[in-house]
Amino acid sequence: MSFSVNIPTIITFSRILIIIPFILVASGNPLLGAILFAIAALTDLLDGYLARRSQQVTKLGILLDPIADKLLVISAIIVLVDMGPVSAWIAIVIIAREFIVTGLRVVALSKDIVIPAEMGGKIKVVAQIASVLVLFLDKDKTFKSFIDIDLYGIGITLLWIAMILGVVSGIQYFILFWKRL
Repeated sequence: MSFSVNIPTIITFSRILIIIPFILVASGNPLLGAILFAIAALTDLLDGYLARRSQQVTKLGILLDPIADKLLVISAIIVLVDMGPVSAWIAIVIIAREFIVTGLRVVALSKDIVIPAEMGGKIKVVAQIASVLVLFLDKDKTFKSFIDIDLYGIGITLLWIAMILGVVSGIQYFILFWKRL
């Protein structure tokens, strides 16, 4: 592994860059916000797949990928708090969990302990992405006129699931860390 820049790392950088237009347009045009968020979320699958397939996993990619993921999700949740469908306290729990687990991983790495992503954390990310997309679609009047489904209820339920999975997986990370000390 190296710190070199390659196609997967450039894709990861693109995910970070997409956050800027996403933040600028999402509240005024929730459908475009959902599209930009979906594109950014798909880059997460693409960069990891390409890095593993082409054996181009780098230290830079390993560092940047989770940061890009967290920046994307945290940005979306903050925009949703600003728009109204998400309560600030839910955002605080989700954001605090991300910072705490990231801090734990940094401490673990300083002690040469690698804490791999757990299944609960991976499911949490899927629930976060799905909830963000559904909540943005719920805020788009044009999209809602085509669909007769309670998108808000679905989105908030998915966000609650993500929050609970986040807390549970965060506790699992701490237990794993203490066992490896």
